[in-house]
Amino acid sequence: MALKAVHVSDVPNLDQVPKGPTIALSSSLLPKGMEDLKSAFKPAKFVVIGHRGKGMNALASPDRRMKEIKENSILSFNLAGRFPVDFVEFDVQVTADDCAIIFHDNFILTEEDGNISEKRVTDLTLEEFFSYGPQREPGKVGKKLFRKTKDGRVFNWNVEIDDPLCPLEEAFQRVDSHVGFNIELKFDDNLVYQEEKLMHILQVILQVVDKYANERTIIFSSFQPDAALLIRKLQGTYPVFFLTNGGSEIYSDVRRNSLDEAIKLCLAGGLQGIVSEVKAIFRNPSMIPRIKESNLALLTYGQLNNVPEAVYMQHLMGINGVIVDLVQEITEAVSDFINPETVRDESLSDSVKEGKAKESTKLEFSQRELSFLMRLIPELVQQ
Repeated sequence: MALKAVHVSDVPNLDQVPKGPTIALSSSLLPKGMEDLKSAFKPAKFVVIGHRGKGMNALASPDRRMKEIKENSILSFNLAGRFPVDFVEFDVQVTADDCAIIFHDNFILTEEDGNISEKRVTDLTLEEFFSYGPQREPGKVGKKLFRKTKDGRVFNWNVEIDDPLCPLEEAFQRVDSHVGFNIELKFDDNLVYQEEKLMHILQVILQVVDKYANERTIIFSSFQPDAALLIRKLQGTYPVFFLTNGGSEIYSDVRRNSLDEAIKLCLAGGLQGIVSEVKAIFRNPSMIPRIKESNLALLTYGQLNNVPEAVYMQHLMGINGVIVDLVQEITEAVSDFINPETVRDESLSDSVKEGKAKESTKLEFSQRELSFLMRLIPELVQQ
């Protein structure tokens, strides 16, 4: 397989990602689960997950692909589902009147009397939440949406194709059932949550899941350690993954500060896997066998997952899957190294195809390509 070279200078930050090839993944989704998931949870193949649907909205980015479709929307989920993704990932919070909604940011911004105003999403009622952005009712105009970046800049939340804000219930009802859901349980890093509050929020979300999930494949994940442990205690049907940036930021809760701590948390709480920032894995590749030996699955997220070569390296290293923004480009790249053309040759018998498929996992590439890959990853990780 010939890899498309991507220069380090082409990938300066999350807002700017390289343009690459396009793909197809056969969807061998993870099983819905068993009554008890105490045993190891292993994805059937290398998994591709669409970040907030068909990709997050990076409003400061010059790359139009990062502002193409409203993130965390029904439209974004369904458009991602046209490609061979296994899951779409999205963020779930609970409103003041106990409705599970899909929205990433802790605060929602609009303009009032010429000034930017912001309100905590979880302080809104469902009706107030729906009053922002494009409206479902013809002729009705919603409050204009703005978004604040990590460095404090505020942007109009303008995308090429907009879509109304949505509740979790609607995602189950309107997104094609073949698309799995990676439900991130979203909490504010700057708040301390008591167990009673966490329990209530998670029960609201589980009520929706229990009512509408049917046979849809679902994974729960959270950066909030206690939320991850609680959702595991409250249900035994769906796997729970702990999200971590692997130590790139330091928190008062030590459980969030390293991959070592992530492993400890998962083993203590019976969680099924870890979702790590990809740079933490590339900086500490020895953690991969340790995670595997702990019978935990490993997924990654982050900027580098929009680089086909970096995804390819993870496949070779034994990582179970990636969360990506460039759904089309990365699914095409994954298809290239998982399902080469010879396996798709209709003239071959089923037994020969099966043998070819097994052979395809033993990837062959030139010394020059391998050398390039080994140089690319450390340079990108240092940025």
